[in-house]
Amino acid sequence: MLVETGRVVAVERDGVWVETVRSSTCGSCAARKGCGHGLMNQVRDGQQGLVRALPGRISPSECELDDEVQISIPEEVILSGSLVVYIMPLLTMLVGAGIAAQFSGGDVAAALGAVAGLALGMALVRWHAYRHRDDLRLQPQLMAIVGRQAEPVRLA
Repeated sequence: MLVETGRVVAVERDGVWVETVRSSTCGSCAARKGCGHGLMNQVRDGQQGLVRALPGRISPSECELDDEVQISIPEEVILSGSLVVYIMPLLTMLVGAGIAAQFSGGDVAAALGAVAGLALGMALVRWHAYRHRDDLRLQPQLMAIVGRQAEPVRLA
């Protein structure tokens, strides 16, 4: 289970948006050497990212703006998600190129088939993400409120 700490920047009825500094997850992930996110993390180390977290051990209604919360996601979700994001477009691109080359026999047709297959693969990835956007098994979940911002002192 990958656990990350971040600050709540928006509270919705069915989830919260958490701002995280993407550094701690890459150090504990088994796929850190071959992951594109790990490479980008080296280039953009310490920059913030926004993550939508669904209810887990705590409800979004318990959170307030600027709360420090822990969110978690299982490691296997990261690995299987990487397969969907990277392999699906690649496979559809190869199939598109193969089908176009089979029926027309030209390199230009194969290239156009590859582009069409890549576009189809990207659309399938987008559809997969939309279909599973509220699936608790595949989304980051709220685990705990670590710290709460103190209320400002108001002078009368």
